[in-house]
Amino acid sequence: MKIFITGASSGIGKALALAYAKNSPGSSVMIGLAARRQDVLHELANELQTVPDVQCAIYPLDVKESHALDTAAKDFIQRFGVPDLVIACAGVSRGTLTEYQEDNAAFQAMMEINVLGMVHTFQPFITAMKGVGHGHLVGIASVAGIRGLPGAGAYSASKAAVINYLESLHAEMLHENIAVTTILPGYIRTPMTDANQFRMPFLMDADVFAKKFIHHVAAKRRVCVIPWQMGIVVKLMRMIPPALWDKLVKNAPQKSRVIEKH
Repeated sequence: MKIFITGASSGIGKALALAYAKNSPGSSVMIGLAARRQDVLHELANELQTVPDVQCAIYPLDVKESHALDTAAKDFIQRFGVPDLVIACAGVSRGTLTEYQEDNAAFQAMMEINVLGMVHTFQPFITAMKGVGHGHLVGIASVAGIRGLPGAGAYSASKAAVINYLESLHAEMLHENIAVTTILPGYIRTPMTDANQFRMPFLMDADVFAKKFIHHVAAKRRVCVIPWQMGIVVKLMRMIPPALWDKLVKNAPQKSRVIEKH
């Protein structure tokens, strides 16, 4: 199996790299690890390559830079062939308040990384996948993209954009035998959620999330909420009338205005 993962140096991306490497006995696994921190990528690659039949290539890059992803994609394909699976995990989050001009940079960063970074990740692989007649693109969205949350205008907006972008991409790929899956995590224990100072219902460890992710992606689910309990929450969030939603979120806890990554 050939897999390319962005945001691979920590959190969900790292957990997925470890899970795919360690849960594919008897088959060769080739993994492209992309993230900004080269030293951490080296450490992860060394760990993964202790597993039999696992090969790694590392790509220190910033997903904001489309040319960097293009170069990485070409190198991965040259080394291993067209990937079976491309997973866009890179993302950042922080609390934002529109009234503060200094938060403009955070709004911009979240749109560039969370949304455009996903576009940059998938873009250079699509033509190659069309050429071989198959492929699977998976994007990490968030339950926070279902409705706007106080103090999370930038993050909620970016993840809402991701959800709709992936739906559009799914429609575009229908005739190409390329699957597109949208994953909506709830609260997953990562460096990003470690910064939260409020109670997080149904908090799940990243390694547990990764096992469930693999199961749903193998089934080529179109949209999946993990954990399942948050799926019920998502359905309720969509049904709640605006007036009731206002009452529920008026005094809701807000995320700190300090940037964290997935």
